[in-house]
Amino acid sequence: MNYTDINIEVMLVAFLAIYTLVKRASRTAMMLYVVAFNLYFAYRLNGSVMWLLPATACFNYALTQEMALREGRTRKLLLATVVVADLAVLAYFKYATFILNDVIGLMLRTNFSLGSIVLPVGISFYTFQGISHAVDVYRRRFTMNTTLLEYFFYLTFFPLLLAGPITRAENLIPRLRRNRQASSRMVWSGLWLIMLGLVKKNMVSDYIGQFTTWVFDAPQTFSGFENMAALLGYPVQIYFDFSGYSDMSIGAAAILGFWLPDNFRFPYRALSLTDFWRRWHISLSTWFRDYLYIPLGGNRKGTLRMYANNFITMLVAGLWHGASWMFVIWGALHGFGLCVHKFFSRQLRITIPSTLWGNTLSWLITYVYVCFAWSFFRSQSLTQLGTMYNKITADFSWAYLSPFVYARPLWTVCLLGAMLTYLIPERTYTRLQLRFITLPWLAKFLLFIVCVQLAIEVAQEDVQPFIYGAF
Repeated sequence: MNYTDINIEVMLVAFLAIYTLVKRASRTAMMLYVVAFNLYFAYRLNGSVMWLLPATACFNYALTQEMALREGRTRKLLLATVVVADLAVLAYFKYATFILNDVIGLMLRTNFSLGSIVLPVGISFYTFQGISHAVDVYRRRFTMNTTLLEYFFYLTFFPLLLAGPITRAENLIPRLRRNRQASSRMVWSGLWLIMLGLVKKNMVSDYIGQFTTWVFDAPQTFSGFENMAALLGYPVQIYFDFSGYSDMSIGAAAILGFWLPDNFRFPYRALSLTDFWRRWHISLSTWFRDYLYIPLGGNRKGTLRMYANNFITMLVAGLWHGASWMFVIWGALHGFGLCVHKFFSRQLRITIPSTLWGNTLSWLITYVYVCFAWSFFRSQSLTQLGTMYNKITADFSWAYLSPFVYARPLWTVCLLGAMLTYLIPERTYTRLQLRFITLPWLAKFLLFIVCVQLAIEVAQEDVQPFIYGAF
């Protein structure tokens, strides 16, 4: 189930044509139509396991509706039931094998092995959406009396199902109530985002990912220079992959008449690790801030608690990505980095001057640290990663540069070109989008056809699944 598959694109065009007609006729009919398509989309993603999604929706809705009518201890108990039940289901599908095989096996020093459990695609994202809705109702931050059909629409909305972004009920349901047709600006902005996502995913991320996959899977068979190239390529690959999906998801929702918040804001231009997490996967980082970091006490319980809360939050964020010690280490590295940055900036009040050279140094330190952490995120084991770094330290030579560029000229140009986009000011990007919106419709249509055709050509060789679809 891939947005860049021509059959899926044709299906989505047919869906949109009927959606436009149904929406004009009745809001209820529109919701029924979209929910039916959402469940079909879930079935195409997960097969028979898709029953888990409507079951979760019914369970959460029933308890949340009851919670909205209660007070005191009963209200808290109902919220706890929703949160614990949702997390228990997520933990079973995502972490049961890891806990039994790795953790218990390590503690008991046995070779116990549990067969793998199929992870339903999108379960992490709709679970977090369900929890955020329940908590917001409990806090009375979201007070609309939502119907079961509206809740199904919110929890199963297909642009968000595969890999987010995680959307709050307060952002989606009020727009659903208004039931307005998408304005021409929304439609063309959505088309722009879909085109941008196709370019990012199919023409940048997938191409760079072919080489990085070869190296990360067998680092010992490549030179130190090639291992270094893969370490530099993966941060570009994951950013263009995930932000490309987010662009397509937000673009598809815009065409349907729903504005969703941005999920990425030029993260590799960040001047600190704190700044990076304000720009990277914004829907997830704000979710952890609002539903984990702040409930833990945030920065209200003293300096030491603030450091501990930061570290715990990032540790959980790492584990959220998957049942692997490498994700735990990745989260710990970011937690440690955030604590170090806050210690120097808040306690010692030592900051790098905000000058051209100072900002360049801040950017370089941040980017190198983020790339270093990504190497743990991508590697399957510490042994594999150790092999990569050993090859770099023992077999690195600039003499490999010329043969490498000669053997992989397009890969090199693609990587450098992608990294140069970090320098594009946000206002320039906004101008390009506005320029596209004001083009004649025929020019926009032709540009879209070109992007789709290029995406199809690349996909015929080696299309990669969305990285975050696995989380």
